Amino acid sequence: MKRPVLQILAFCAALLACSVPPVAAYETSARAAYLVDLNTNTVLMEKDADIPLPPASMSKLMTLNMLFEALQDGRVSLDTRFAVSTRAKNMGGSSMFLNEADRPTVEELIQGIIVLSGNDACVVVAEGLAGSEPAFARLMNARARDLGMNNSTFANSSGWPDPNQRMSMRDLGILAERLIKVFPEYYGYFSQKEFAFDGRTPDNRFNRNPLLSLGIGADGLKTGHTSEAGYGLVGSAVQGNRRIVFVISGLNSERERAEESERLVNWAFRQFIQKTVLRSGAEVARAKVWMGDQEEIGLVPAEDVSLLLPALERDALNAEVIFRTPIEAPIKKGQEVAEMVVSLRDLPEVRIPLVSDRDIARGGFLPRVRTAINVLYARYFPGGLGLN
Repeated sequence: MKRPVLQILAFCAALLACSVPPVAAYETSARAAYLVDLNTNTVLMEKDADIPLPPASMSKLMTLNMLFEALQDGRVSLDTRFAVSTRAKNMGGSSMFLNEADRPTVEELIQGIIVLSGNDACVVVAEGLAGSEPAFARLMNARARDLGMNNSTFANSSGWPDPNQRMSMRDLGILAERLIKVFPEYYGYFSQKEFAFDGRTPDNRFNRNPLLSLGIGADGLKTGHTSEAGYGLVGSAVQGNRRIVFVISGLNSERERAEESERLVNWAFRQFIQKTVLRSGAEVARAKVWMGDQEEIGLVPAEDVSLLLPALERDALNAEVIFRTPIEAPIKKGQEVAEMVVSLRDLPEVRIPLVSDRDIARGGFLPRVRTAINVLYARYFPGGLGLN
């Protein structure tokens, strides 16, 4: 049997070239940044996104993930009460102002971490779930590996400065997406604008996220600041049917963080549009079949294909269909047999699986002979002397 030949077919229907200049790359003043459209999983912007950097309080998202997992597993409930150790009480920085006489509930601790950025609340959670903060940090590190966060290491639960407390912007984006998608029943806490635990923080009860009150769809997640890390934010926003997640770090002030975050959100929603470019079952190419009871199959997407495109050049796509031809029978309808690679200037390429539009059974003697002759003629006589 002759080796199948790699065939690449251009697919251009309804995807016309456009002379509009490509969308301008986003220039950020952040030390590092990452922005992804969650609906299409399109990375719109990244800057040093895989470099491990001090995350400050943004790493509290990992502590919350561990707590949300415990809630989901039934190990704790929102009404579960945790003890407060002297170590937790003596934590510096942002605080719930807990003391050893307190027995805060899990729900109060969630709000204390998200709204007040309480370092003491993080230690209470760490000790309540793992017995000690070092033991909890080891669990955080193991879980980070499980989740594919390969550029993150944890030494504590709060983001307190430590040379072993590091996270990349992409890892923070992965974590934010997980909190949004896996824990929708708890994600609403991230948009809570204030929380005054037992009346102890009347002047410091407001959420530090500067975007929550701007009316741009922002609904989370966490700010961070230390002198080493600068000012950072893991944010998410929804407009229409789109949701984005972004991470920035290394800004010089609260004001710069707020302005850069708002600018980034506006750019992501105004410069890009989500568009369905292919419908499920729409034929994009045909492929020859080897030894089948039919000579060809149609190559179709199994589901609608929706892509994120620059708003000013939404029709400027290039696409190729890639497969090995001929495809050997038998073939089942819906079987993945090819791939369409879509590319657009300044955006990552997208690979879309294509499936057979029909069942093809193994052919009898005559169809198999005809197929073999056609394939051989196509190989040695490109002008086309095959049998019909």
